[in-house]
Amino acid sequence: MNIDVHGAPIYAYTGGKSFDAAKPTAIFIHGVLCDHSVWALQSRYMANHGWNVLAIDLPGHRKSGGKAPTSVEEAATFIGQLMDAQGLEKAALIGHSWGSLIAMQAAAQLKERVSHLVLVGTAYPMKVSPALLESAVKAPDQAINMINVFSRATLSPPNGAGSWVFGAGVALGKRVLASNADTNLLYTGFNACDTYAGGEAAMAALTCPVLFALGDQDQMTPPKAAKGLMDAAKAAGKQISVAKLSSGHNQMTEAPDQTLFAIRDFLAR
Repeated sequence: MNIDVHGAPIYAYTGGKSFDAAKPTAIFIHGVLCDHSVWALQSRYMANHGWNVLAIDLPGHRKSGGKAPTSVEEAATFIGQLMDAQGLEKAALIGHSWGSLIAMQAAAQLKERVSHLVLVGTAYPMKVSPALLESAVKAPDQAINMINVFSRATLSPPNGAGSWVFGAGVALGKRVLASNADTNLLYTGFNACDTYAGGEAAMAALTCPVLFALGDQDQMTPPKAAKGLMDAAKAAGKQISVAKLSSGHNQMTEAPDQTLFAIRDFLAR
């Protein structure tokens, strides 16, 4: 479905179900050079088990119009605007990588309007190497290959019937990059991650429980890189849970069932 947000059509995958205002809503937020499709299994399951699902393409990405956000804060503000446009009083936010920072900042800004916060493959600070930032501008295809090498713990997912997740990840990255002729979405997204400095303050401002879903073989955002956020949450008296996943940085495809069950069980609380 498309949702008009300040005049821009924003695409949201609903899991094949019509939106039902009587049901709780989960918003799934992708990372850099990704789109709604990275949540295919998790979003469709939740849509068929009592939830409204909005697995979005961020503005300026793939099927969504509008200007691509250049910072975590800008993207977080968009999440609030999306909820307003859809008439949502409350929603659960689930974000991966860059999307986890967006979800966290949005939850801090929206406070009681967010019921649950799920951070998949998160880190803070989420620094990006200068070499990768430079490659994102000068040699994006090379950068996409590099990202997918370090993002993967396996070339095919368990029970994937021959799926080649590395090749699929490269192809998706190239499609997303080509979807916006005005903005280098690879550089813009990575720069937003690299410059975000609001993690501790966001954790202190949360009013909802938080799940950290972390891949034990994640080289992009290793589990230890989330410790600062966990410590900040604990110091602020927040309720946190941790799910350890057998995966690299692409938790949703490398550990699809583990990721789904962690999200499902957390949202059921």
